[in-house]
Amino acid sequence: MATGRVLALNTGAVVPALGLGTWQSAPNEVYEAVLTALKVGYRHIDTAYAYQNEAEVGKAIRDSGIPRKDIFLTTKLWGTFHTKPEENLDISLKNLGLDYVDLYLMHWPIPFNPDTTSLIPHREDGSVDTLSDWDFVKTWELMQKISSSKAKAIGVSNFSIKNLTKLLEDPITKVVPAANQVELHPYLPQHKLVDFCKSKGIVVTAYSPLGSTSAPLQNEPVVQSIAKKVGKSAPQILISWAISRGTSVLPKSVTPERIETNFEDVVLDAADVKAIDEIYKTTSRRIVSPPWGDIFNDVE
Repeated sequence: MATGRVLALNTGAVVPALGLGTWQSAPNEVYEAVLTALKVGYRHIDTAYAYQNEAEVGKAIRDSGIPRKDIFLTTKLWGTFHTKPEENLDISLKNLGLDYVDLYLMHWPIPFNPDTTSLIPHREDGSVDTLSDWDFVKTWELMQKISSSKAKAIGVSNFSIKNLTKLLEDPITKVVPAANQVELHPYLPQHKLVDFCKSKGIVVTAYSPLGSTSAPLQNEPVVQSIAKKVGKSAPQILISWAISRGTSVLPKSVTPERIETNFEDVVLDAADVKAIDEIYKTTSRRIVSPPWGDIFNDVE
């Protein structure tokens, strides 16, 4: 990362602001992507049990020659393991071939039926088979018991202000989540959620920061204009904007050239940050919205 910016977790640890995302990176591609990223200078790698690529991610970390202590690694608890989060972590550690992760996140606030081998279990009527007698507060209670020798920090993902408030206000909660990983980009900046998390000492991590084929952020006139002005690419501007907000950011790529150029962020001036902040007022769009219940229940 050109600027070398880091963020402090409420545990006292620090996380590089820019990391490599591996969601939807195929197993035969992600190994080389992680190796490339670590060679370029990335020290923050994000994966998840549900991505089904932990083995390749872990092998790349081991093969990189970079000391494990110098790499910040995140993985995530999947919905079918909400009633047994430590078991899921043990599986992930075995997949990774590593002794610990730096951050272990509850991937979604929705518990699925654990009596299945499917990642997303369905009932006969086609609906997702969720647990009615369990909620994420119970899951968090169990996550808090996981030894720091296995997970240096714990956090959440895809949590709204409503769900964070419920979690933080419950007497069961003794540990404030270290992070909340959510979809963030100029079409979905979630300013209120970012501010709320900051007020609680929770680091926000942005996934899908470059949008997708259905959200052509890179062609936005504001983004293009700033990119031309500062001599950077549109992806570099979007990544730099995310970091300028005090969030960590996880651009995903398996292309070596893009992995390298994504690492070249820049410090944007306040006027450019504000201009990007306001794109959502004319174009607002969520990319990831699975049919798993009332998850995204906050109005921006």
